Amino acid sequence: MTLQTLDLNLLVDLDALLQAGSVAGAAQRLHVSAPAMSRRLARLRDAFGDPLFVPAGRGLVPTSRALALREAVTHAIDQVRGVLQPPRVDFATLERTFTIRANDGFAGAWAARLAAAMRAEAPGTALQFLPRASRDPDALRSGEVDLDILVVKGPEPGILTERLFTASFVGVVRRGHPLCAGRRRARITAEAFVAWQHIATSPGRRSCAAVDVALAERGLRRTVALVAPGFQAALAMALASDFVAVMPAPFVQWAMTTMPLQTFALPFALPAVDVEQCWHQRQHADPVHAWLRRHVQAVCAQAAG
Repeated sequence: MTLQTLDLNLLVDLDALLQAGSVAGAAQRLHVSAPAMSRRLARLRDAFGDPLFVPAGRGLVPTSRALALREAVTHAIDQVRGVLQPPRVDFATLERTFTIRANDGFAGAWAARLAAAMRAEAPGTALQFLPRASRDPDALRSGEVDLDILVVKGPEPGILTERLFTASFVGVVRRGHPLCAGRRRARITAEAFVAWQHIATSPGRRSCAAVDVALAERGLRRTVALVAPGFQAALAMALASDFVAVMPAPFVQWAMTTMPLQTFALPFALPAVDVEQCWHQRQHADPVHAWLRRHVQAVCAQAAG
């Protein structure tokens, strides 16, 4: 028998015959008819060049060749099953650092909760967050990054995505800011909005451009006094000044539990954005990577709830 003609089903048939000690018993184990099992035994005898089983009363007894094969056949079948079955992961002993690329708003809002939830199951795991300097998916393809979390612009070959949450935008000021003074649910006009100096979260961020477009449609323009390197810096700047910021609402909610900030509805409509997690298709079936994705989804769903 050559590698090209190797049929692993022969091992399964031989194992069933060794276990059952009869053609009828082996047929029952494999859910085939007795004549079909007899034909399989004939193939086994031809493949091994040995009778393998000879009649003894109403049953069969293995030859010395078959007995010598018993342990090797059982081991081979177990090995093949181990290859075909999904690997079992012992998360209690898993040691791995996952790399996630996301903006600082996501990291500030959920990184600590995500790490705590994961380490409750797998104490040997850790998270490394990288800043989003680029949207290039090559880091996912190379394995340098396990997950990208971002607003997806369009499909990329080999990259799979899953929506985490939808983010709308709100205005943010320090608590007690004159813009919102005396209003529990502040209704701000566009004119009042542009009367104050503003914090932008980066020169090229889409939400910033959308704010300026919406104001221009009303014949208005705001004054940007500060350009923050990220959302967390913008929150700190707003807290320490009378400047106004525009930010995704989910990133502000976590900060308001510890920082005296106040949000208000924008006096114009900004389109909400879908934030998604992205990964390379080669990691899709990896049970450890799937576990990471489930935790990210669960933390975001809990926060949205």
